[in-house]
Amino acid sequence: MTETTPAARLADLGITLPTPAVPVANYVATVRTGSTLVVSGQLPLVDGALLATGKLGGAVDVETGVAAARACMINVIAQVAAALDGDLTRVRRVVRLGGFIACTPDFTTHAAVMNGASDLAVAVFGDAGKHARSTIGVPSLPLDAAVEVEGLFEID
Repeated sequence: MTETTPAARLADLGITLPTPAVPVANYVATVRTGSTLVVSGQLPLVDGALLATGKLGGAVDVETGVAAARACMINVIAQVAAALDGDLTRVRRVVRLGGFIACTPDFTTHAAVMNGASDLAVAVFGDAGKHARSTIGVPSLPLDAAVEVEGLFEID
């Protein structure tokens, strides 16, 4: 029988979770209230550097945006793992993801970019990874990041 835990799925995808980023302002990375875990927005940091800066529809193409959204989701999952002492089996459901896409005013392919995060949520958490979602185009993001993703999870 193939193991189907989130950790096993991450390993199958070749993903090692990074050390979660530390907040740089007056907020916390996660908040738990009851069975709800809220994860603050995560940037597409890979090895401490932004994977993509600039705007979709400008210097950043959709393929790079998708990769950035996926990197954001890896960082969201890293925050969840840290909040749950590494036990991702405690995630009962990815309830909602919020995506912010820095883009030019005429850019309209937000959903395709955010699929980088959504597809990874389903790949890691299976049916429990299917979620509600909002994807919003914005004029800029912190550090000139191209994408930012936040999450809401039901946990044990």
